[in-house]
Amino acid sequence: MRKVLLVRYGEVFLKGANRPHFLKLLTDNVKRAVKPIGGRVWLSDSRIYVSDVEDMDECVRRVCKVFGLYSVSPAIECEKDLDVIAEQCIEMMKGKRGSFKVYGKRSDKKFPMNSLEFAAELGGRILESNPHLTVDIHNPQHKLRVEIRDNCYICCEEIMAVGGLPMGSSGRAALLLSGGIDSPVAGYCMMKRGVRCCAIHFQSPPYTGELARDKVMQLAKEMAEYSGGMRVYLVPFTKCQLEIHEKCPEGLGTLITRRFMMRIAQEIARQNECNALITGESLGQVASQTMESIVCTDAVCEMPVFRPLIGMDKTEIMDIAKRIGTYETSILPYEDCCTVFTPRHPVTKPKLDTMPKAESKLDIEALVREAVEGTELVIVS
Repeated sequence: MRKVLLVRYGEVFLKGANRPHFLKLLTDNVKRAVKPIGGRVWLSDSRIYVSDVEDMDECVRRVCKVFGLYSVSPAIECEKDLDVIAEQCIEMMKGKRGSFKVYGKRSDKKFPMNSLEFAAELGGRILESNPHLTVDIHNPQHKLRVEIRDNCYICCEEIMAVGGLPMGSSGRAALLLSGGIDSPVAGYCMMKRGVRCCAIHFQSPPYTGELARDKVMQLAKEMAEYSGGMRVYLVPFTKCQLEIHEKCPEGLGTLITRRFMMRIAQEIARQNECNALITGESLGQVASQTMESIVCTDAVCEMPVFRPLIGMDKTEIMDIAKRIGTYETSILPYEDCCTVFTPRHPVTKPKLDTMPKAESKLDIEALVREAVEGTELVIVS
């Protein structure tokens, strides 16, 4: 007998001929998650298993952050002998009060009793040994799960995981990562759909300092717990912002800044074989996120721009940020480059055909090239 983590996957079940590819990705991602704690991982009979870990709580914490998984259960593995199974079930339910139900699942059809029969037998033996328990098949307080597979696995706790699709199954994209609440949540939402992300952060020293940079790197580290690592590109953006501030209409300053960010991000994305950009924009949240502004921003892009938060309000976004662990870092009071040279009266309904004239005094190609060439790469694990 030994302790193992029983891992269930979700949406992968819906995949047809491609299911082996998804399962390999998923198993590899679980291996990567538990590698620092030395766990052994294998796939067998519609389950992933993790064994040989000293700290099961840490193992659960790590595995629950692997996209593509539905739930996990710390379990006891034992031989497929009814008396041995009953002994372990009785021990697991020892001292518990209230109602319970035994859920049986027999994948090994050679086992002499079917799922309902051995569940009933185990339930009867548990009741005999623990008079403080009662059976409730509809709404039990305690759920004891017994699965007969290559071995028998017994568990009484199910911990929900993040769900989604395995990381890397849906391509690569570049996330514009600010120091705010929204962009880490946007990255999380796309990673949950199987997209592997790199992050691009724009910094404007001396207007933004080391604390702002450290904040972004901490956000990247928190996101990397879900992705198994992240490449962060730090873009020198001061010159672009100064040029925009000095040579462009003030009311369009933020919008033109966004257009430059998209141009630069697109070049970095191409260098990383990414097929899309990701932003944390929510429709109407600020002046640069009105429908008209978004049209003007996207006009400079040749690749898709994903905005997973576009229909969410701030409360919804904050709730997700708190759940995934980025909120407390995001609210630290260190300003990013988006707050530099903010116009007093930004244009909220810009016209696309006015943008070339508004940017006519800028050497767009040279500014983009200089920013891309000066970009620093930091790898977060």
